[in-house]
Amino acid sequence: MSEVTKPGGTRAIARDAVRARISEVALDLFDEHGFDNVTVEQIAAAVGVSPRSVHRYFPAKEDTVIGDPAGWGEHVRDQLVARPSDEPIWDALLASYEALLATPGRNEAQGRKAMRVLGSTAALRARNLEKHLLWAHLLTPIVAERLDGDHRGLRAEAIVQASLACFDIALTAWAETDAEESSVELLRRSFGALQPTA
Repeated sequence: MSEVTKPGGTRAIARDAVRARISEVALDLFDEHGFDNVTVEQIAAAVGVSPRSVHRYFPAKEDTVIGDPAGWGEHVRDQLVARPSDEPIWDALLASYEALLATPGRNEAQGRKAMRVLGSTAALRARNLEKHLLWAHLLTPIVAERLDGDHRGLRAEAIVQASLACFDIALTAWAETDAEESSVELLRRSFGALQPTA
């Protein structure tokens, strides 16, 4: 198998680079002009590709902001699975989100911009809710397995949804202020506000 056809070969690297560039340019345009005021054609022109190419990488304009929610959700899930089974579930969830925020190569400036844009329009807030539902679907069974007693599924869903709310609240606060606190520090503060005992 040639380097070009390997899953991690040069073709995949080039594809990832183009995808990242489209997302970066789109975020800059959305941040400057507003999400609803920027078209796919304008994004394509700014990147130097066709609108069809933009749609090949991002089926919907909202995807340029949200990215790959399944991939990030799977990352959090895998981190949660790797946590000690006797660790308090709230601590395990916090550590799993922290691991996501500590992903190597994560662009802090772009992350702030994405969070600002994310809250700016109903279409993006709706897509973010879809992300929450997807992540909850991935995380809830793992949490339920680690709980004792009755109504484990219901309790697990409540815990996971609360953790997702804490995650979003922390990142929104981090993006909308010029606070000295990092996203991880705000995440810990957000999780600390609830401290469930389950």
